[in-house]
Amino acid sequence: MKRFSGLPINRDQTRTICYPAAALIAGLFAAQVISSLQVYLSNKILYRTLTAINDAGYLAVPNQQIVDRLQEFGPALYGGLFFTLSAGAGLSLLSFAAAWTWHRLSSRSTISLILLLFLWAGSLAAANWKGFSPMVSVYFFVIPVVVFWVTLRLMPPQTKQGPWLYRIAPLIPIVLLACLWGTQMNGHLFVDLRDKLLLSNPLGTKITDFYYRYTLYPAEVFKSLDQKTLKTCNLAQIKKRSLKKLLEGKLVNYDYLNTGGDGEVNLIIREEGKVLILENRGQVILRTATNEFLSAPANILKQFSSETDRYSFFRQFTFLSLLIGFPITLYLFLYTGILFLLCRFFDLRVSSVAVSILCFLAGILLLMPVFLGKPGTIDKMDMAQTLESGRWQERGAVDELLKKIKESDNWYNQWRAYKALRALGWKQTGSR
Repeated sequence: MKRFSGLPINRDQTRTICYPAAALIAGLFAAQVISSLQVYLSNKILYRTLTAINDAGYLAVPNQQIVDRLQEFGPALYGGLFFTLSAGAGLSLLSFAAAWTWHRLSSRSTISLILLLFLWAGSLAAANWKGFSPMVSVYFFVIPVVVFWVTLRLMPPQTKQGPWLYRIAPLIPIVLLACLWGTQMNGHLFVDLRDKLLLSNPLGTKITDFYYRYTLYPAEVFKSLDQKTLKTCNLAQIKKRSLKKLLEGKLVNYDYLNTGGDGEVNLIIREEGKVLILENRGQVILRTATNEFLSAPANILKQFSSETDRYSFFRQFTFLSLLIGFPITLYLFLYTGILFLLCRFFDLRVSSVAVSILCFLAGILLLMPVFLGKPGTIDKMDMAQTLESGRWQERGAVDELLKKIKESDNWYNQWRAYKALRALGWKQTGSR
């Protein structure tokens, strides 16, 4: 019986095995650099916003402990991982697929290249459809270029094609696992993954804690105004004192806080006769009758949020990438690592089939807790402690939540506490 004491792997085999992972790593590295800078710049803007809110006499969320961290690079670096493993992974996979298709299937034909360039230009246009977004444009420009170039540079020469089963073996587990994951594609998917998979073990608990500690930094980057906890407005150009007070009272119900001043704010309202003009970033967004705004501010503010939302496409792309791109990226890294080890003992074609089976089994093992596992326990934070326990009827609950917002060092805890306060009917008081 032949003993496998280790087979040497030549350079071509190494390239064949590792070049997809190497191309993805290059894309993820580029994404991390971009996302860290993006979150850092967003944190700078948020710092100025929260400082203005605090100076105006409102309750700032997050509190001063988090505000001080906004000027550090650490939260930006950790927060940037969210975009790296979602949008970065999605763009890297698409770019790798484009390079592989152009090189392998179309033999670098000019027509195929033009089509790919057209699709690339279309993605850039979609990302900037509702206004130019510099950092988002950098994602869609830099990552495809990096991954495309690295893929073509590392891709080994075309070899003799083996049996079709060996060629499609790596794709079979991806399709089967996608079908199985598809059965869980509902509004509770991420909650089930957290409660039944991550919280069932110490490592998963640490990942969950890391996620909740740093996820709100990148989330703040692409939230629409409706999704932001606090927004700022400027009513300095409203001359009628009674109207200004009415507007301030209406706006505070939707967490638009009148900070005044000359700094950048989310909403500027000025009056022309009986018409209110709503501006953002120096541009007129909406015009509405004063009486119409005062009678139905929710609809107008919702429309204002929609018209100023430059990140809707990027949000959707990020979500789909998190749902699809991130799992496939993990699969490819796992596949590459195991294949590299097995090729020291077995033939490359045999190893590819064996690794496909092993990766499929690993995917099934990850799914088992989601299908059959019992939910783990997670601190329900302030909202559940207040609303679900019935203590919401006590005035002391409001004071306790306010205290937690001011003393907690966790942004997510503060956010939940603020939501609980708003659910109780509490709202911000007028500015100084």
